[in-house]
Amino acid sequence: MTGQAGTVLVVDDEPQIVRALRINLTARGYQVVTAHDGAAALRAVADTKPDVVVLDLGLPDIDGTDVISGLRGWTTVPIIVLSARGESPDKVKALDLGADDYVTKPFGMDELLARLRAALRRSAVHSPEGEALVETSSFTLDLLAKKVHRDGVEVHLTKTEWGVLELLVRNRGRLVAQKQLLREVWGPAYENESHYLRVYLAQLRRKLEREPSRPRHLITEPGMGYRFEA
Repeated sequence: MTGQAGTVLVVDDEPQIVRALRINLTARGYQVVTAHDGAAALRAVADTKPDVVVLDLGLPDIDGTDVISGLRGWTTVPIIVLSARGESPDKVKALDLGADDYVTKPFGMDELLARLRAALRRSAVHSPEGEALVETSSFTLDLLAKKVHRDGVEVHLTKTEWGVLELLVRNRGRLVAQKQLLREVWGPAYENESHYLRVYLAQLRRKLEREPSRPRHLITEPGMGYRFEA
């Protein structure tokens, strides 16, 4: 983290909300960066590498959900949606695209700050600096060495198998949407090839799970995506 408590990118086109967040976050030791539209937000993440993004969905140029998709193509920075859209489909779409949390306007500042702290804690745990060695009841994974061992023996994984496993492990405990997995491992042109995931998850389970038909660590959320549990 680059500031005392971390750097927060606030993306919102409402000046009063940006001002309120800046005052409250700065008072608590955060460094605050702001963007007023989606294009500026994408540039700001690349330029400043914030520790967390607080994102409005109703932006003047592109929709906030497109910002989430754009970011999830290359970064796992925590994203907290802060939006007046309170309907369930909007929340589901944002979370499926890769947002980590969703807060509806009007909001309580204390609640938002608590969610922000939680997102930063989860991010620290998922980062390779925070936890390079991940142990489960079935296998041990070294994120830095890019190796997996089962019963003390190294398990050979293909480059693609490793890509799927690493992405799930770095998002431990969180749902990773099918499209995000396909986009980040295979590329944007493969977002709809969900059968790839069924094949590769089956291969990973055969190699790593004690009971591949009853996986404890590589979990399927039907119709939504996959989740890794240690």
